[in-house]
Amino acid sequence: MIRDVGGSYRRAIVETVHHYSGVRPAPEAIDALKAEGCWNNDWEASLELLRRMAAGSPSACASGTAALPAFDALVAVFNGFYFGGDPDGDPAAWRGFIDDEPLLVQPAFFESLTAAGLAWGFVSGAEPPSARFVLQRRLGLSDPPLIAMGDAPDKPDPTGFLRLAHALSGCSDLGAEAPPVAYLGDTVADVLTVQRARQQAPEQRFLALAVAPPHLHTPEAADRRGPYEARLRQAGADAVIPTTEQVLVALEQALS
Repeated sequence: MIRDVGGSYRRAIVETVHHYSGVRPAPEAIDALKAEGCWNNDWEASLELLRRMAAGSPSACASGTAALPAFDALVAVFNGFYFGGDPDGDPAAWRGFIDDEPLLVQPAFFESLTAAGLAWGFVSGAEPPSARFVLQRRLGLSDPPLIAMGDAPDKPDPTGFLRLAHALSGCSDLGAEAPPVAYLGDTVADVLTVQRARQQAPEQRFLALAVAPPHLHTPEAADRRGPYEARLRQAGADAVIPTTEQVLVALEQALS
């Protein structure tokens, strides 16, 4: 977790749902949806919230038949809110919610990972322009290893994670001889990605680290953070850490 998307991606979900329904879903509704572990894609999450509103069905990970906007149309509306301009165009022309993403780490964080002898990269559900914008333009990282939306199936499918893990491991195959691989995320889908990677590469040591998203660290959300972190642990997180910047400490404890 390297940026706070509470005022950007999550806000785009809220405004997209409002655009079509006239109702703005509460943060708790989005947290509950994300906790199901199968709505990592925010376009699909927006559509699912609309489906449940229309059908009155809270069923998890289900699809319904209620009248819904065309997916491509919803994506265009969502991107209008999030990017506020052509996603493939000049970022200087973007006027959307992407401008409201506080960074949770600074370049020195990645320097500390490298200094500790760790190879690192990113598996993101964000569109490639968004991911590259924050990694390269805002953090100044030079062509970092990245699996973004469209490069692999959406999480919790582990395909992209396994591909990046293999590339970073320096080994011909993942397994007992490869170094441990850790993944840090802030959703149940992130944790489940590691669990499913273990099923596909049982000899490889994987660590699932998790952190609650920033909007749950505010005083007014204190009563929601505990249950959210409990769901991360129930999904299989090996450790839930307070902030992304404490990942090195968590790794040292997990591997000691």
